[in-house]
Amino acid sequence: MNKPLLIEIGVEELPAIPFLNELPNIEKKWMNILEKNQLLCGFDFFYTPRRLVLWHREFPLSQPNSIVEQFGAPVKIAYKDGVATPAAVGFAKKCGVNIEDLEHKDTPKGPVLYFKQEVLGKESKVLLNEMINEFIASLNFGKSMRWGSRTDSFIRPIRSLSIMLENEVVEGELFGIKSSNFSFAHRMVSYEPFTFDFAGDYFCKLDKSGVILYPEERRKIILEQMKEIEKTYNVKIEIDTELLEEVVAITEYPTALIGQFDKEFLELPEEVIVTSMKEHQRYFAVYKDGELTNNFIVVSNSKTNDFSAIIAGNEKVLRPRLADAMFFYKNDIAKGLNNEGLKKLVFVEGLGSMYEKCQREANIASYLADLFELNEKELLQKAVMLSKADLMSEMVYEFTELQGLMGYYYAKIANEDKLVYTALKEQYLPDGEDSELPSNKFSSIVALAYKLDNLMGLFSIGKIPTGSKDPFALRRAAAGIVKIAIEHKLPMNINKIIDDLAVNYQNLDKALLLEFFNERLFKIFEVNPSVLKAVLGSGETDIYKISLKLCALNPIVLSDNFKDFSATFKRVANIIKDLDFSINIDVNIQLFEDKEEKELFEAYSNVISKEFNNYEEELDALFSLKLQLDNFFDNVFVNHDNEQIKQNRKNLIGLVYKAFKNIADIKEITI
Repeated sequence: MNKPLLIEIGVEELPAIPFLNELPNIEKKWMNILEKNQLLCGFDFFYTPRRLVLWHREFPLSQPNSIVEQFGAPVKIAYKDGVATPAAVGFAKKCGVNIEDLEHKDTPKGPVLYFKQEVLGKESKVLLNEMINEFIASLNFGKSMRWGSRTDSFIRPIRSLSIMLENEVVEGELFGIKSSNFSFAHRMVSYEPFTFDFAGDYFCKLDKSGVILYPEERRKIILEQMKEIEKTYNVKIEIDTELLEEVVAITEYPTALIGQFDKEFLELPEEVIVTSMKEHQRYFAVYKDGELTNNFIVVSNSKTNDFSAIIAGNEKVLRPRLADAMFFYKNDIAKGLNNEGLKKLVFVEGLGSMYEKCQREANIASYLADLFELNEKELLQKAVMLSKADLMSEMVYEFTELQGLMGYYYAKIANEDKLVYTALKEQYLPDGEDSELPSNKFSSIVALAYKLDNLMGLFSIGKIPTGSKDPFALRRAAAGIVKIAIEHKLPMNINKIIDDLAVNYQNLDKALLLEFFNERLFKIFEVNPSVLKAVLGSGETDIYKISLKLCALNPIVLSDNFKDFSATFKRVANIIKDLDFSINIDVNIQLFEDKEEKELFEAYSNVISKEFNNYEEELDALFSLKLQLDNFFDNVFVNHDNEQIKQNRKNLIGLVYKAFKNIADIKEITI
């Protein structure tokens, strides 16, 4: 039998970001507890900043009954001369019965003591309190706090607990708060709790009390109100999805309002204004005709008919924020970009100052400029040495997420070359899964120098990612190198680059770094891992060429007829497994006895004599040898009695295999 179950845990205002970080895990954790207690059923999870709610429309009133079987010692050990031994006595005691109640059961090893009993499932209301306490203890919000005289902790103080099974309040206690049938309204409706008589009554009264429980509904209301504002004021609101989720999490009765700030602050870079509004005030930026306006959107959590005071209050709070930003901005412009202060700023212990890091990056950039045939080497050195200068600016001290970007603005104002200030803005790209990439080769070299120094430097002092821990984002750095090389078609032989640059990094384990880099390739390229393994098996270490080979080979592997190709090349692999490819493989056409040998050799010679425009053409030509290979395998006996003919036939197949291996080691491919 089932009944509706409502669990509400009332808390003081939850901090949005820690809560949202744990949100994806909350339902899973409760489901695991239900399953563990044999009470698995459907449920919904709702939240506001002051409550966590688990709602079960049909909750089982008890665990299912179960049959428990227990097996004891062999009968011949349990009894001696018809008298029960300690083995039998102990087993009976374990089962909670008399020895006379035990049965015997045949097993492949002979009869053993046996006891079977039906265990009645426990009532769910007896289990709920412990389940809820376990659930709350499982939630991980990062930081937690203690309150009152308690020694246990939670993200915020617990103020109420309701465990309502249809119309019955189930006994329970959480952080000293006993279960009851009351909850709290929106604070602008009442500070007094309201009671509810049954689970369904809770939702009705909560709605009348100014609390929109469902986050999806709050999100929908906010977006609809924003659309109405856009229509009324002929503007466009930038919907930052992370900020939207944060606002949904901190409101119980949201209302989107439009406010404004002084136009003089539009002199600030757009990103400064938007960051200041978003990070400090949780405001949304407003645009008109593609330009940032002096308006903002604030989502109020107030329940009132007059929002004028709320709008005025938010405008008043924003002004000093922007005034501070303007002060920082003008001070930074007056000082200009200067990297001398970086000499006192430590990068990482063991790797010197940020200034020394820039010097290392400059060496890498010079090396890459020669490699990529870039002529603007003097400008490149200037860009790299200025790249971290904005870390000393007042603006970046206040808004660390604007590093690089402020360097771009300050260098632009100082009339630096466009290549220089663009590179400063793009030096950290790509900075995410779907991030943009540097826009040109010059910026790419600056970005690559930064990432390569991070990888080589941090590996040289043992700061290597382990498990899920990657505090210096080295996995992202490796992925960024790959993406940049592919985007700009840069010849990046990563093995040679690391080998050539390693002289500047003492104690660098080059093999370990290359292993790490190759591991990242398997995460970056969305192909069958064996296809990438086959391409790497060709000995290719140039990132761009690896990508080209994968683009050519992977569609063939995914094609419907590759199974036929695979069968042929397995035979190739079996024949050549003992060949030594470190020496030249010669084929003597005078030793050919069968026409299939001649036909295969002629077809092979025709393929390798051609010049191909790309790997696709070359692979198409090589895979066209399948017909001659199959004819060869069907009609030619490789293990000839004559050792010379036998070796010659193996060498012929070896030549075909070697031609493929210039692109990929085909024997590695599995489907």
